[in-house]
Amino acid sequence: MYVVTGGAGFIGSNIVHGLEAAGLGPVAVVDRIDSEEKARNIAKREAVVTVAPDDLAAFLDDNAGRIRGVIHMGAISATTETRLVRIIKNNIVLSRRLWDWCADQGVPYIYASSAATYGDGSQGFDDDGAIEALKALKPLNMYGWSKNQFDIWVAEQVAAGAPRPPGWAGLKFFNVFGPNEYHKGRMQSVARQVYEKAAHGQACTLFRSHNPGYPDGGQLRDFVWVGDCVDMVLWLLDHPRVSGLFNCGSGKARSFADLAAAVYRALGREPMIDFVPTPEDIRDKYQYFTEARMERIRAAGYDRPPTPLEEGVRRYVRDYLTAGDPYL
Repeated sequence: MYVVTGGAGFIGSNIVHGLEAAGLGPVAVVDRIDSEEKARNIAKREAVVTVAPDDLAAFLDDNAGRIRGVIHMGAISATTETRLVRIIKNNIVLSRRLWDWCADQGVPYIYASSAATYGDGSQGFDDDGAIEALKALKPLNMYGWSKNQFDIWVAEQVAAGAPRPPGWAGLKFFNVFGPNEYHKGRMQSVARQVYEKAAHGQACTLFRSHNPGYPDGGQLRDFVWVGDCVDMVLWLLDHPRVSGLFNCGSGKARSFADLAAAVYRALGREPMIDFVPTPEDIRDKYQYFTEARMERIRAAGYDRPPTPLEEGVRRYVRDYLTAGDPYL
């Protein structure tokens, strides 16, 4: 079986679905299923066992001979989280323990890093896994800092020749959108938030630009369809000799205005956008551009083309958001 931490969350539940669809079940879902939305994220899966996070260590030891790989998506992912002890415990300490367990058991390990490690993007978006390159990054929040700290620790383990999993990969997720994100509240993708307005024939709101180099709505992000993230995870599991730190994005920056327009047009409506000032408490930390460099994963052999923004939005709206049951 495969173990997916955060398996009832957004990206995690999509990975669980992908594993089951590929005939790679059963899957152990490690998560706190503390809401109806998270329960529904895995309600359609037929070959899952759920494990409470506090029981994970015992579960791993009891099932060591059966586990084919650990996919660690669980984390404190809110960029507004400020409780440092909680972040370190969940995002760094647990990630290290899982790495050590996988190294000891000879089990492949895939973990979630984040594009938040790149900070304001002034140093680019190159997924260079060298220690010095990682230490040069300046994340803008504790979430990004914690992810970068673990990336650095991994790089140090590899450089020192310490025990490591037989195949390992850290994925720096960019702006992921798609089904099963409904439990995330204000942290849901902009695509989902725009849909709520567009579906009711209302104007959506986007942040006004406070940078003369970008028009209102022209702020750029690398938006990536969640199915593309699942494809990359499945490919890595199928190619365990490929190890490293890799960006997980589309490789193409698009504007928030483009994204909003795609949502409206998927509903057969003309875009309606109002602009509001960016809140002052985040204005000085606001990113105006993100774009994943994808050369390293391509050089490793991954050749699946990214889903174009308009196609991903169309699938999300048609197959999920307007359906009677929006869950995967």
